[in-house]
Amino acid sequence: MTWLAWRQSRAQITIAVAAVLVVAVVAFASGRADTSVRLWLSVLVVVLPGLLGVFWGAPLVAGELESGSFRLAWTQDVSRLRWLALRLAVSGLAAMAVAGLASWLVTWWARPLDRARLDQFGSFDSRDIVPAGYAAFAFALGVLLGILLRRTVPAMAATLVVFTPTRLAFHLLARPYLLPPVTEALPLNPSTTGYGSSGFLPLVPAPSLQPAAPGLPDAWITSITIVNGKGGALTSTELASACPDIGRGRGSGGPASSSGHVQVPQSVVNATHDCVARIAATYHEAVTYQPASRYWPLQWYELGLFLAAALLLAAASAWRVGKIG
Repeated sequence: MTWLAWRQSRAQITIAVAAVLVVAVVAFASGRADTSVRLWLSVLVVVLPGLLGVFWGAPLVAGELESGSFRLAWTQDVSRLRWLALRLAVSGLAAMAVAGLASWLVTWWARPLDRARLDQFGSFDSRDIVPAGYAAFAFALGVLLGILLRRTVPAMAATLVVFTPTRLAFHLLARPYLLPPVTEALPLNPSTTGYGSSGFLPLVPAPSLQPAAPGLPDAWITSITIVNGKGGALTSTELASACPDIGRGRGSGGPASSSGHVQVPQSVVNATHDCVARIAATYHEAVTYQPASRYWPLQWYELGLFLAAALLLAAASAWRVGKIG
């Protein structure tokens, strides 16, 4: 039975591994100085787990149910649960291996560029071990949806629709809190808070100050706010009361920059710096971040969570297969 499961999957596995190797050859041929290649390789590793779930997971059982061939397979000596377990093991482990291989190649190839950027969390989803966990989850999700819908194409579409927002929600809502973030209080710097050294003012309707990002190489900064000693954020009303002249002369200093900001006169910049120095007696900059040393713990935690979710989905698939008449 194991040999049969391998024979049914070997063509797609061979093609996938060959495709990853071709991409690796193209990447190496282009050279490591090409940042656009780095971007596209990162995108490839990000989307690959979802594609494996769509094209490998969803059709795995849905195709059998749709064609009716499952009846022949389940009348053999092997039980339906063992039949499912073997197919999940062979194709699921292969999906993890393909995603892991792609991630390893891209991680190794892009390491010099990643180190130069000092932003390891910026490419967290497309490096090291977490893509293998995403692939396992996407594959198991596709299998379960295929069993529930019993149609290959709807199952493939549903896998993509469910997997993509799940990944996004985890990135935004769960990952920042897998480990308690560090909060650091820093004094306001008049020379970098507000308009900063560039002299560009964002086009916003109410007066505001923009705290500068601190120098935390390879850390993941999740929030930067201006707060008082009790943790209360600086509001536009309080800012306008403390600095009545803040923002006066907005937009009169010259053309907008490419990012949609307007360069203001130096006098307005100086007034803002004076304002920052004034409110610094009451307010400070609060920075919430994950230190660089937590990169690997977060990689392992996230991998474990997605593998656990994949096992739960596989168990749900086994339960549902056992209920099919």
